[in-house]
Amino acid sequence: MKKRTYGNDKKPALEAKMQAQKIAWAPIMFQAARALIDLNILEELMKRRKASMEELSEACEVSVYGVKVLLEAALGMELVWVEDGVFKLTKTGYFLLRDELTRANMNFTNDVNYEGFKYLKESIVNGKPEGLKVFGEWDTIYEGLSQLPKPIQKSWFGFDHYYSDKAFPAALKIVYRESIGKLLDIGGNTGKWAKASLAFDDKVNVTLMDLPGQLNVAKENLKDQSRAHFIEANVLKAIPEVRGFDAVWMSQFLDCFSEEEVLTILNNVKHAINPDGVIYILENYWDDQEYEGAAYSLHATSLYFTCMANGNSKMYYSEDMKAQVEKAGLVIVKEYHDVGGVGHTLYECKMA
Repeated sequence: MKKRTYGNDKKPALEAKMQAQKIAWAPIMFQAARALIDLNILEELMKRRKASMEELSEACEVSVYGVKVLLEAALGMELVWVEDGVFKLTKTGYFLLRDELTRANMNFTNDVNYEGFKYLKESIVNGKPEGLKVFGEWDTIYEGLSQLPKPIQKSWFGFDHYYSDKAFPAALKIVYRESIGKLLDIGGNTGKWAKASLAFDDKVNVTLMDLPGQLNVAKENLKDQSRAHFIEANVLKAIPEVRGFDAVWMSQFLDCFSEEEVLTILNNVKHAINPDGVIYILENYWDDQEYEGAAYSLHATSLYFTCMANGNSKMYYSEDMKAQVEKAGLVIVKEYHDVGGVGHTLYECKMA
């Protein structure tokens, strides 16, 4: 396995101490940012380009006191800046309002993760998603996903689909550059990849494999598609009846499992393909990101898996995933990087 060095400790002491304060107050400042958005204070400031506290108080129907404490917090977060009592939005404030990635991450943090994350330490100690108990008594979030309140589901799927949807158009051109008769979509979720595949290639038949809750949603979304088929199964268990596929597709799926489980899945899945078949693995690897913010987001997402999702999976270091592929008797014949411009890596695997 390749060894790499990340980061350094060259930051001046005062700057490092400031960074420590940001961490110490992060949960409080996060909620201040949410309030600035939900009360339309930042939106109004962007619309006006500049405004006083009193003007924002009147326009947003929030007390001057409320506007004052929130805007002063916004100064610390560098969301706004002030000159002679007039506030203006910074670039960071703009991205908080308008950047699609930031909003997906923020909604996901607030709605799915925030309440349960006080149980992160217990999740680490016990190897279980202890934070999930704030929503229900399930072993993993996937078992209860279809039962979560609609606003929670909206933020969960908004986060999940932001990444996958951006990658799909580019991935379709790679996967279907040659004709595929039968494709097995494992972890088919709501059926977005299957639907895109059926529209992209009028000859392919797509079989979705997933747990019953998720598969029911996919069945509804694909009810008019005669080339869509469904198998209710737990891919961690042997699936001997699933054979004869030209390709297997797994998008943002293996990060939902531990390294040991990834190996089990790959060993089970490889029997589903024909001798010259292909297994496609689409994932975001934190060490394969162009931008620091993307890697930071993936490190945080790993903790979601720890505390809320299943207690044992993560966003992987690429070499760790490659090690499991090799152990399963597969070889990566080609790698595609930054698929769709959102940091995805697509591995094209065949039998060794």
